[in-house]
Formats: sequence, structure tokens, C-alpha cells
Amino acid sequence: MVMAKPSLLLESISIIFLLPWLSSSCPEYQKQALLQFKSSVLAINPSFDTLDSWNSSTSSCCLWDKVTCSSPSNSNSTSSVVIELHLSFLFAEFMPSNLLAPLFLIKSLRELDLSWNSINGQISALGLGNLSNLVHLDLSWNSINGQITALGLGNLSNLVHLDLHRNSINGQIPALGLGNLSNLVHLDLSGNSINGQIHTLKLGDLINLVHLDLSSNWFNGSIPPQLFQLKYLQYLDLGYNSLEGGLSPKVGSLRDLRILDLTSNRLSGELPEEIGNLTKLQLLSLGSNKFSNGIPSSISYLRDLEQVDLGNNSLSMEIPSDIGNLSNLSFLILGTNKLTGGIPASMQKLNKLYLLDLEGNLLTGEIPFWLFAFKDLLRLYLGGNNLTWNNNMKIVPKCRLFELSLRSCGLQGEIPEWISTQANLSLLDLSMNQLHGPFPQWLAEFHVLSSLFISHNKLSGSLPTTLFRSSQLSILALSHNNFSGELPENIGDANLFILMLDRNNFSGPIPQSLSRNSNLAILDLSSNRLSGDIFPVFDSQVDLLYVDFSSNQFSGEIPTTFPPKIKTLALGSNKFSGPLPSNLTKLRNLQRLELQDNNISGELPNSLLQISCLQVLILRNNSLQGSIPKTLSNLQNLRILDLSSNNLTGEIPIEFVNNLTGLIEAPPNRTSGVVLTLRFRTQNSITEFAVNELIVNWKKSKQGLSSHYINMYFLLDLSNNQLSREIPASLGALKALKMLNLSYNKLYGKIPTSLGDLQNVEGLDLSHNKLSGPIPTAFTKLQQLTTLDVSNNKLTGRIPIGGQMNTMVDPNFYANNSDLCGFQIHVPCLEDIPPAPKLQENDNKEEPWILLEAIKIGYPIGFLLTIGNIFLAGYFNPSPPSNSRRRRHHPHRLIKQRI
Repeated sequence: MVMAKPSLLLESISIIFLLPWLSSSCPEYQKQALLQFKSSVLAINPSFDTLDSWNSSTSSCCLWDKVTCSSPSNSNSTSSVVIELHLSFLFAEFMPSNLLAPLFLIKSLRELDLSWNSINGQISALGLGNLSNLVHLDLSWNSINGQITALGLGNLSNLVHLDLHRNSINGQIPALGLGNLSNLVHLDLSGNSINGQIHTLKLGDLINLVHLDLSSNWFNGSIPPQLFQLKYLQYLDLGYNSLEGGLSPKVGSLRDLRILDLTSNRLSGELPEEIGNLTKLQLLSLGSNKFSNGIPSSISYLRDLEQVDLGNNSLSMEIPSDIGNLSNLSFLILGTNKLTGGIPASMQKLNKLYLLDLEGNLLTGEIPFWLFAFKDLLRLYLGGNNLTWNNNMKIVPKCRLFELSLRSCGLQGEIPEWISTQANLSLLDLSMNQLHGPFPQWLAEFHVLSSLFISHNKLSGSLPTTLFRSSQLSILALSHNNFSGELPENIGDANLFILMLDRNNFSGPIPQSLSRNSNLAILDLSSNRLSGDIFPVFDSQVDLLYVDFSSNQFSGEIPTTFPPKIKTLALGSNKFSGPLPSNLTKLRNLQRLELQDNNISGELPNSLLQISCLQVLILRNNSLQGSIPKTLSNLQNLRILDLSSNNLTGEIPIEFVNNLTGLIEAPPNRTSGVVLTLRFRTQNSITEFAVNELIVNWKKSKQGLSSHYINMYFLLDLSNNQLSREIPASLGALKALKMLNLSYNKLYGKIPTSLGDLQNVEGLDLSHNKLSGPIPTAFTKLQQLTTLDVSNNKLTGRIPIGGQMNTMVDPNFYANNSDLCGFQIHVPCLEDIPPAPKLQENDNKEEPWILLEAIKIGYPIGFLLTIGNIFLAGYFNPSPPSNSRRRRHHPHRLIKQRI
């Protein structure tokens, strides 16, 4: 007897068992539903060919791609139903959500995967809720919108896996929560816009949860205590919400937890020692919160930890000395805290580290050389501490760093040559040290370098042309050095995104090659000795946002060769002349325009007032003439206007404030505004640095407004002109103003009472005009006032009493007026002086002889004393000196003498 081969036997058995399934067919209505779905897709995209196997000629839809059917119930049955649809990655372009309607007719579905499509719009609750047998639902990475309550999730009580992340779902969790989905093991709602408090989810009923991801939403409130009862939980991500309160010690009860991510919330308080109970934890990310006090020492018990992020908090005290026990650690971020002490010696045991971030703390001591012995270390951030560098230390690095920050680490001498061994560097920050010498040629030849910061040093010489041959260099910050010479002609060949060469000694013209750089967004060449009147002509499609050429020696007309997307243009403190160009209007996105300290002449053109986005306009100290145009009110977004020190005449237009909404009402939390602070992300950190301050006349002196807080300031300065007539009462409507300066003009009339409505004003200067009448008592309402100057006018009457006016006690700010009085200047008002006491009649009529005797004795004595005083005072001098002049006594001085 011949035995059959084993392989043939297995094939025969497989065919026998598969025959019932191959011959089975899905219900006709399910087949038609799937064909209708395909037809709907083809109606939108006729070239769609992913579901070619879906056709009516095939007897059973169970044979189609991406479709799984149930097995026949018994060997004699040929009926099956569709139980799984794996339809991810079908569409590259947007598809409307209503094309899913046919799929919702297949009630037998247990698994539906529509992830990574471009489905757009709302999903009907009646449709999705019809699939009550669903166990697995994945709608992630789409553009589904609408409120989460509209999805009908409450009917899907059999769900074990629910993934809705990376959509546009909004609204609050349904009133009944998700408690009826008690079988859920995996719940992911991340990357949406769901709001409200987490406790509304009724997490206490989801006792089987293993994976919970609610990150990147708008959840607020505290972390509900029910969450810490989920004993099977292994993955917990609540990052990037608005959660508040502390982290409960009960977190230690989640002993099966592997991932804990609470990044970017508003959580505060101490980190509980009970974190040490999470001995299976592999990732701990609590960065960008408000946690304070020390890092719990129990963290050293978490021997499985691979990644720790506690950065950007307010943690203090020293780094735990036994942190080196975390031998599996590869990723450690402790930057931007208030940590003190030195770098623990135990860290040298962390030989798996590839990222170490200690940037921006209060660490002290010498930077240990063993940090450069970690073979796997790729990113090292030590800047912004009080660490010191041993300049005599010879470094032979074993690492091959991608990113290195030694900002403000006390480096001296030339740029350390050991850095030349790190040819893979993409980011290097050596700023705020004491480096000197030339720019090294080897550094210019680092062709993978993308971000280079060497600002605030003492480097000198010219820049090597090889630096700009790199196609990778995108950020170059060499500000505050002593570089000199002309800018290299090939500077535009580099694909720079940010170029900051301000506060050096560069001279000569700006190379025309800069216009070839189509990637340039930030360009700062201010405070050099650059000159010329020809500027690069940038293509209109370039995304150049910020240009600062101020404090140089440029001349000629104001250049307008910049692209229309520019938002900040600073050309102050140069030698520009002529009128303001009419084609400034092509810079329609301009938000900040600085032209101060030039020799610009002519009138303010109406064309300038058509740049509706303008928020900051500085034309101080030029030679502008004519009147202030009424159309200035067209600049609805204006927040800072400085026209001081020009030759403007005429009145302040009454219509001035009609549409200046930017000065009428300040938003409570203004976040939009002029591009003044630059933030960029490296692979695992965010670096921020500010561009130049805005110089204004602030409270009697020139001050720089920090770019970090520029959006908090609302200023109007019309001082040092020839403006006349009365101050318009309409200025009182500019309630957002923090500073109003109308000094050194020819304004007359009374101070409008409406100025007392400037509820945010801190500085008010009306000095050196011809204002008359009293200071309005409404000034007592100015609760933010810290500086008031009304000197050199014709003001009269009492200085108001009450509120901040009681603190305005510098007599110089009231000097040279007609007749002011008040305790602020130590001059009492007439109405405050008590009348002289009257002689009272003697009521004792029984002894009149005493009075008579006193008169007899006192009269002759008083007469003799009076004659003697007059004689001694020289009253009878017959001829007074010829140059004597009768003094005119000021009434207030007489009063003061009487008192």
C-alpha cells in the first residue's frame, strides 16, 4: 500500500475544510451595500481602483479584498455574513462622510477599520449606532467633525476597541458618559477638540481599560480619582490639555502602568513619592506643567524607565544623587526648571543615554568630562545654567553628537577645536560665552549643520564664504560679536530661514544675492555700519516676515523692495530722506513699521493709511509736515503710534478715534500680534530667542519694550510737534492706552474730562502746552496712573485728591502753571485755610474795672513799642534806593507765610 505524501494530505484536508467557506455567499443586501459604497466613491473619483475585486460578477462578497465573513454555522450551511471591513488608506483626497451610509446597513459587522482616509464631515448617529455588534471601531486619522454626542457611541455596548484619534470631533462627553461601554479595553480620543471635564467619561465603569489616550484635546478640571481605580491600565496619556490641580498619590496604585504622559497641562504641586510604586513604568512624561519642589527620590526605583521628561516645570532642589540607578534610561529631560547643585556623578552609569537635557536651570559646578564618553549620546543640552567649563580640559569625545548646547557655560578663548570631531552636528549653540578669535574654517565646512548660534561673544574678523555653500544651514545667529568687513557676496546661496547678524561691525552694501534665498523668513542686519542706497529685490512669493536694517548708514529713499508677506520692517536710525513712498501699500500684511530717526519729509500720505494690518507705526524724529490725516482712523488694528518730534501742524482730528478699535479695547489675553519672538523646535526641545526691542518714549525716558510683552502695550505719542487747538474729548474713548503723550505742542483750552476714562493709562504727559482751567477731578479714576506731567501750562485750581492722584507728588510735574494748589505741591488752596479767630466778649460782667485798668496800662505801652519798631525798620527813610522795585507777592506765598 502506497502512503500519500504528507504535504498532499494536508492540502486535501485544508480543501475539505475550506470548501464550505469557499462555496458560502454573503447576504445579497450586504453585497449590494458594499457595491453602493464603491459606486459612491467612483462618482467622486472615477480613477479609484483600490476595490477592483468588488464587482457584481463575483458570486460572494466574502471573496472580495478587505472583506472578512463569518464561517458557516455548520457543514451543511452555505450562508455567511460580513463581519470585518478593513478599509484603511483608501483615499488620498477628501471624501464626504455620507458615502459611508451603505456600510452602516451591515449590522453583522464586528470590526470596522476606516483609518487613515480623508473622510470629512459628520457621521450620523443613526448610522453608526446601527452597528450594535461592533467590537472594534477605528476611525482615526480622518477629518470627521461634529460633536461627539452625535456619533451614537452609546449603542455600541460590545466595543472593546475604540479609536477616534486625529479628527476634528468637538463638544463635551455625553451626559451618560461612556460608562455603558464597559467592555472597552482600548480607548483613544486624542487629537480632537473635545472639551469639558474628564470625570464625565465615567471612567470608573470602564474597569477593563488597558489603554487610555485623551491627549491633545481641551479637557479641563482635575484628574478624577476614579481613574486611579483602573487596575489593568498600562497606557495613560492625558497630555496637551488644560488639566489643573495636583497629581494624586493614588497614582501609585496603577502598578501595571507602562506609559504615563501628562505633558503640557497646568498641573501643579509636588510630585508624589508614590510614583516609585510604578515599577513597570517605561515612559514618564510630566513636562510643561507647574510642578514644584524636588524630584522624588523614589524615581530611582523605576529600573525599567527608558524615557523621562520633567522639563519646563518649577522643580527645585538637587537632581537625585542615585538617578544613575536608572540603567535603562536613554532619554532624560530636566531642562527649564530651577534645579540646583551639580550634575550627579552617578549619571556616568547611564551609558544608554542618547538625549540629556539639563538646559535652563540653576546648576553649578564644573561640566564633567565623562559626559562626552557616552558612545550613544546624540543630543546634549547644558546651556543656561551656572555651570563652568574647564578651559584647560582636553576632550576626546567618544560620542557623535547631532545637537550640542553649551550656551552661557563660561567657554573662553577660541571655539574649542574638539568640536571639529563632531562632524554630524546639526545644531550648535555656543552663545553667551567669552569666545574670541576668528570664525574657524573647519566649522564653516560642517555641511550638515542646520542651526548655528554663536551670538553674544567676542568673535572677530570676516565671515568665510564657505559657510554659505552649505545647503543645510537654515539658522545662523551671530549677533553681538565683533565681526567686520563686507558681507560675503554668496550669502544668498545658503538656504537660510533665519539670518541674524545684528550688533557687529559689518560695512559696505547688502549683497544682492540675498534676493535669491527663497526660504528666508527672518533677516536682522541692524546696528552695523552697512551703507548704500540699493537693496535686494525679493521675489513676491518669498515668505520673508521680519526685516531689521535699523541703526546703519543706509541712505536714499525708503526701500520697498520687500515681498508683500512681510510683517515687520524696521529701518530706523539711518539716513533715509525724501517723502514716504506711495507704493508702501503693496506691503499689505505689514504689522510693524519703524522709520524713526531719519530725515523723511513731506506729509503723511493717505496710501500709508491703507495698510489695514498695521499695529505699530513709528515715525518719530523726522521732518514730516502738514496735518494729521483724518483717515488715520482707518488703521483699525493700530496699537502703537509715535509721530513725535516732527513738524506736524493743525488740530488733532476729532475723527481720530472713530475706528481705532485696537486702541479702544484691549483683549484680555492677547496672543496674536507682531512677529517679535522666534521659537523653533529641534527634535526634542524648543528654543526661543527674542528679536530687537521696540524703542519708545515711555514715562519720560526712552525705553525698550521687550519683544516678549510687546502685545501688552498701547501707546500714542504726538509730542514735540506744532499741534494746536483743543484736545478732542474723543481721545477718552481710547481705553486701551497705556501711555498718552501730547507734550510740547500748542494745545489750548481745558483738559477734557473724558481723559479720566483712560482706565489703563500709566503715563499721561500734557506738559508744555497752553492748557487752562482745572485738572479734571475725573483723573482720580485713573487707577493705573504712575506718571502725570501737566507742567508749563496755564492750569488753575485744586489738584484733584483721591486714587492715584494722591501719589502724583512731584512738584516738577505741576511747575510753571498759573494758579495750582494742593497738598501734592505743598501749596494749600484758599478754601482750605481756616478763618482767623474772632475776639470773644468777656461774659464776666461783674468785674468791668479789670478791663478798664488793662486799657489804661496797655495802650501807652503798645504805642511806644510800635513807634520803636517802625523807626528800627527804616520806615522814615526819606530816600529809598533808586534800583528798588516793589515786590509782587504771590497769593499762595502770602498764605504759606501766614501759616
